[in-house]
Amino acid sequence: MSAGKPVVVGVDGSESSSAAVVWAARTAAIRRIPLVLVSVVHVPSYYYSEPYLARGYSDDLKNAGRAHLDGAAVLARTVAEELGDVEVDTKLHEGRIADILLQYSAEATMIVLGSRGLGEFTGAVLGSVTRAVASHSTCPVAVVRGRTLDGRPPTQGPVVVGVDGSEVSEAAVAVAFEEASTRGATLVAVNVWSDVSVQPSLGATESDPHWSAIQTAEEAVLSERLAGWLERFPDVTVQRVVSRDRPVRVLSEYSERAQLLVVGSHGRGGFKGMLLGSTSNALMNTADCPVLIVRPPVSPE
Repeated sequence: MSAGKPVVVGVDGSESSSAAVVWAARTAAIRRIPLVLVSVVHVPSYYYSEPYLARGYSDDLKNAGRAHLDGAAVLARTVAEELGDVEVDTKLHEGRIADILLQYSAEATMIVLGSRGLGEFTGAVLGSVTRAVASHSTCPVAVVRGRTLDGRPPTQGPVVVGVDGSEVSEAAVAVAFEEASTRGATLVAVNVWSDVSVQPSLGATESDPHWSAIQTAEEAVLSERLAGWLERFPDVTVQRVVSRDRPVRVLSEYSERAQLLVVGSHGRGGFKGMLLGSTSNALMNTADCPVLIVRPPVSPE
């Protein structure tokens, strides 16, 4: 992540949005970088059949947006004051929410969103805006979800990262080390493998030679992927986990005691160009802590 680029958070006045503002304000404060609060007004095209109605509806939305931004700014400054001063800016835009946030992603350290809200109906498992931004953002996207205490996401516990040896996973590991170092947290690096030929239901156990061979190979992959980062971040204590299971289940379990879960947008099982893999997609719905989705680095033309 580039130093000095702001943390950008989507604001809509919802409870989910407020949790995202709290998390984003704390992240910006500990990094000593600016925080930008963004609210977006969108007037559906059918309103323009009656220009007078469109103007009135737009004015109402803008007034609500400004009120949401004002409230979010107070909340953000209150949180940031506990850690040090932070520059807070508010921006009100008119347009499509996902499009505006994706424009910000080109010059942001990260985009932060609640798991619901931003125009979605309250019962949505994951808002379409959140999913679209996580799929196409050019910077990491934090989806703030899971357990809270008095509306605040967890600040204790390790940073957990999923590692599978893919290019996208390597990018996630880089971000996870930086997050762990910045937050003064332990890093738990998790490599989960599966193989149908060593299913316990087929009689295989951990003493099975095939099982042991795969386990040893996966442990080697994990050590190789962490080696250079351990030298670069000597202040980070790393716990290694290699397990035969399903990635979503293992990472979800670790999220119950983590302060942040970092995953690549897709893993080595995904095809090149995939937007969101099944693991990252599922964790945005099931994790019990904020999830940071890391996209692959952009290749030069």
